[in-house]
Amino acid sequence: MPSLINKIVKMLIVSDFFLNSGWGLMGPIFAIFIVKNIAVGNIAEAAKVAGFSALCFWITKSLLQIPIGRYLDKNHGERDDFWFMVLGTFMMALVPIGYLLSTQPWHIYALQFFYAIAAALNFPSWSAIFTRHIDRGKEAVEWGTHSTVSGLGVGIAGGLGGIAVAYFGFASVFIFVSMFSVLAGFLLLTLRQDISFRNKKVIRTPAQRHIK
Repeated sequence: MPSLINKIVKMLIVSDFFLNSGWGLMGPIFAIFIVKNIAVGNIAEAAKVAGFSALCFWITKSLLQIPIGRYLDKNHGERDDFWFMVLGTFMMALVPIGYLLSTQPWHIYALQFFYAIAAALNFPSWSAIFTRHIDRGKEAVEWGTHSTVSGLGVGIAGGLGGIAVAYFGFASVFIFVSMFSVLAGFLLLTLRQDISFRNKKVIRTPAQRHIK
């Protein structure tokens, strides 16, 4: 990571690395988990559950993000941005534990709905703080650094997810996902003294494309 990146941007990137890496472990195993634990070997039923769970997540997240973003933009200071970001991250940590307790398709749908709310709280607030504190003249480098670091984390975690399940089982992997999310949340809390709670008029630059 470039040494001249400021503390806030650097910590946001590191936090997102752990968050995305944790959830990256889920990539190759979630559908298998549904087949084994929810659909109990019924491939057709598992496909329906997996598809509808994705629908629950993306529709809910998409519908909530703009209203949440408008609320955050209307309020002065970064206090709301910061706590929405932290709250969303810690809420995500609860979802993998919920998967472990799931036995019915509606359990998965409810968890996906909860996960979508958490992501909708996290994404606009994280993006707002990142954009506001990005170093002027280094916009492409810092957004590129975030994309690179997060991509490496997701890629490596995705490769390890299937292996981890084979050796340790679903429970261990889901607990790791939860632990990584908790770690990401605590890393964000270290920025509490650096966030401008009273004023949003700090460094502002145009937002670049951000994938999470």
